[in-house]
Amino acid sequence: MQALKPGIIYFLLVFGAGFVLGTVRVLLIVPLVGHRTAELLEMPLMLLATVFAARWTIRRFPEPRTSSARLSIGGIALGLMLAGELAVGIGLRGMTPAEVFLNRDPVSGTAYYVSLILFAAMPWIVSRR
Repeated sequence: MQALKPGIIYFLLVFGAGFVLGTVRVLLIVPLVGHRTAELLEMPLMLLATVFAARWTIRRFPEPRTSSARLSIGGIALGLMLAGELAVGIGLRGMTPAEVFLNRDPVSGTAYYVSLILFAAMPWIVSRR
């Protein structure tokens, strides 16, 4: 239970950054360079947001210090992120649940799924330093 609050806050920080960057990507960048390139350009910015959010969360919630607790924070945040992606996909983009997760570009979609793994592991990764 000690991981719940930091997991929620970590999710909110990264989801908020992703919502802002995603809006900019869709409205400004996609028309210029296309979906794949726009998504790939956004990835490093989201990775930075993830690192900063994980560092801030771990500093703000230093206890418990165990690896399993830090991975739990990431796991909780990942579950919320997937639920958030589903809600945005269905609510704002009119997609089906399957389309939200399966209709992705092969290149940028793979990068997206790798970034989700990094997102889940980042509280543990930054706490190892």
